[in-house]
Amino acid sequence: MAKVSPVSIKYMIHVNFEAEGALEKPDVIGAIFGQTEGLLGNDLEMRELQKEGKIGRIEVDLERKDKKTVGKIQIPTALDQSETTLIAAAIETIERIGPCDSQLEVVKIEDVRGTKRDYIIERAKKLMKEIEGSTDSREISNTIKESSKTSEIGEYGDEKLPCGDLSDNEIIVVEGRADVLNLLRNDVKNVIAMNGTKLPNAINELGQKKELTLFVDGDRGGKLIVKNVTDNAKIAYIAVAPDGKEVEELQKKEILIALRKRVPSKEFIIREDGFSSQTRSSSFSSQRELNQGDKVKLKELYDGNQKSGKALLLNENLEIMKDVSVKSLASALQRLKLQDPIFTIIADGTVNGNIIGSAEERGVKVIVAKNFTTADTKISLLSF
Repeated sequence: MAKVSPVSIKYMIHVNFEAEGALEKPDVIGAIFGQTEGLLGNDLEMRELQKEGKIGRIEVDLERKDKKTVGKIQIPTALDQSETTLIAAAIETIERIGPCDSQLEVVKIEDVRGTKRDYIIERAKKLMKEIEGSTDSREISNTIKESSKTSEIGEYGDEKLPCGDLSDNEIIVVEGRADVLNLLRNDVKNVIAMNGTKLPNAINELGQKKELTLFVDGDRGGKLIVKNVTDNAKIAYIAVAPDGKEVEELQKKEILIALRKRVPSKEFIIREDGFSSQTRSSSFSSQRELNQGDKVKLKELYDGNQKSGKALLLNENLEIMKDVSVKSLASALQRLKLQDPIFTIIADGTVNGNIIGSAEERGVKVIVAKNFTTADTKISLLSF
């Protein structure tokens, strides 16, 4: 099987997992390939990506703790940043490994090239000092100034997000550390990175105090990030890199042109999607409370849905609009376009944190299920 050469690796996905039972390494790798199949389309099929050398050898370390198996997974990729984050997000949808219920969480996505660059800069500065007979102080000064632009990167908030100078009222939000470094290198200081696909709380809080411009890569991954971020944070403007280019590789002129062409976020979403996803997810603010008759009807629907493996999506009148597989419920909540807002979900079995998170984004008010892996939500959780 093909694997990525160490020199071509761009990113390393670090994943922690926990399973309710005994597992072996082949079980974990099989689950990764099997349960992500078809999720992201043919272009991002993991088996094909590994055959093409765009995903390297997957490393798994695991150990038994009581009746559980816990461990770590490392997935090297030579994909671009947005495609790597999509792969990482797909990994988190895995709910079973072998015969065991499991939970996977992406801890971080490491820019391997960033570590190499840091070493190169430090080593180059040391070697420059050792050059015999070098008297060009101006050249040395310019080199040090250039390196200082990238070495003075700061951290913001409890999540330690990479950033520049955030004293300005206008802040540019980018995807990762490499994007921040490139903007700093090109004299754009008011920048901060999200550091992954999950929107950090610090960005949400900044949006309440500052005017945020989201600057994304010029590919489909960038547009997916726009939808996710604008649904969950106050974003004033959207700026997009030229088609097929990443923010981290832009030249100064390209950066300035992209920022000058920024558009209001609502205008961008309507233009790209045909309607406002912000409105779709947040406009449903029903104050309706469940009465005893509602609970009786939900109990009947819940009993009738047992052992079906499906989830029922109900409107505010508790009418069934659609049923979907519980396994694909989280992704279905993000992509389905229904005539009425979803008021209640009735699910067969256990509802995990991924489903609850997607339901929150969709504006769901009530979830009915047998069990819940978390109760940390504003949604009303009912178990009959």
